[in-house]
Amino acid sequence: MEINQDLSPILANLGISAFNPMQNEAREAILREKAVLLLAPTGSGKTIGFLLPILQLLKPEQKSVQCLILAPSRELALQIEQVWKKMGTGFKVNVCYGGHLMATEIQNLSNPPAVLIGTPGRIADHLDRNTFDPSGIHTLVLDEFDKSLELGFQEQMAFIIGDLRNLNKRVLVSATSGISIPDFTGVRSPTKLDFIPDDDRNTQLTTQVVMSEEKDKVDTLFRLICALDSEAALIFCNHRDAAERTSAILNEMGIYSAFYHGGMEQDDRERALIQFRNGSVSYLITTDLAARGLDIPEMKYVIHYHLPLHEHEFLHRNGRTARMHASGTAFILLHRNEERPRYLPESLVEFKIPANKPLPNPPQFQTIYVSGGKKNKLNKIDIVGFFSQKGGLEKGDLGLIEVKDFLSFAAVRKSKVSGLLAKIKDEKMKGKKYKVEVARG
Repeated sequence: MEINQDLSPILANLGISAFNPMQNEAREAILREKAVLLLAPTGSGKTIGFLLPILQLLKPEQKSVQCLILAPSRELALQIEQVWKKMGTGFKVNVCYGGHLMATEIQNLSNPPAVLIGTPGRIADHLDRNTFDPSGIHTLVLDEFDKSLELGFQEQMAFIIGDLRNLNKRVLVSATSGISIPDFTGVRSPTKLDFIPDDDRNTQLTTQVVMSEEKDKVDTLFRLICALDSEAALIFCNHRDAAERTSAILNEMGIYSAFYHGGMEQDDRERALIQFRNGSVSYLITTDLAARGLDIPEMKYVIHYHLPLHEHEFLHRNGRTARMHASGTAFILLHRNEERPRYLPESLVEFKIPANKPLPNPPQFQTIYVSGGKKNKLNKIDIVGFFSQKGGLEKGDLGLIEVKDFLSFAAVRKSKVSGLLAKIKDEKMKGKKYKVEVARG
């Protein structure tokens, strides 16, 4: 396998000038070795690190699935798919996950992709139904494999791997070091690439305690948010109902927030992430599902409304800030009598919330829904042109635009939304009438 293959077209498609040392080292190791354990922190670009060698391992003449990538969550599976498509490889990719229409997935698999990405439960279901032939799969990637184990996917993963008779490469990927590798993976003495920095090197992260006089810490959380000078934040809860309740109370108090957890419908989860990414809401109240594997921007602040049981989840949450040489702060909300987990240092500085801070500034943008997407031959340029020419928007009135298969979302300056919707309500985009309205929260 040629290590020095020209990858400049991939760089151009990804919009980067060079691959980082981890990506280069991962590519070389995966191409040369039969088993690789890649350890790298969230946000370091490890998805590109394992997708690059996969591209070089694929055979254009083979018309069956060649590489299987298992991910613990739908969001991570979809994110890997997006990176692959952005690379512009020319090889077909499909993604399968719970909550997606099985009939659509079976139809997609009737013309087998070279790369198949999925969650363990759904891929095991497809193997059970014989919807694709696994005999051509030569490369297996288990991304965030420790998270898959935590979520109880051992049985499905063992079943899947037992069905892959012709594997010659196995890649395990994680953002956590010190994880034992289960026997069912078939990985023995892998080449280990450890890019996780020592804790004492992560000097950019400040951790502070915020004391709450009340057991119900929501008022303390409200005052803390008001003290953050309108900066966005990720707020972690341990349970789904707590995330929903906290978000609802904050919204009643004038804080623009959304909640996010694994019990939501996929469309609702995606909408919450889109609104957080594009600045339509400033605060995402979430479970540990958002601690890793999600495409969300670098955060200046992380708030632990509840503390997780395990230290590694605490570290993953904090990994959402102070990344790539940026600085950040993790706030820990504690009741005076609350028992501290053993992993929490006793010497943490207490943050005193300033009194009488005003509400954060409301978001400048609102999310607009469009009832068409890639499968309708719409792209970002079409939406920008339509909103500008027919809707009268100027350059600064449009924020982030995300185009999905059958629908799209655009961030529009709040003050321009009603005028935009009035101007375009009878207009057509590329000769077709689409529903355009404010996205539901």
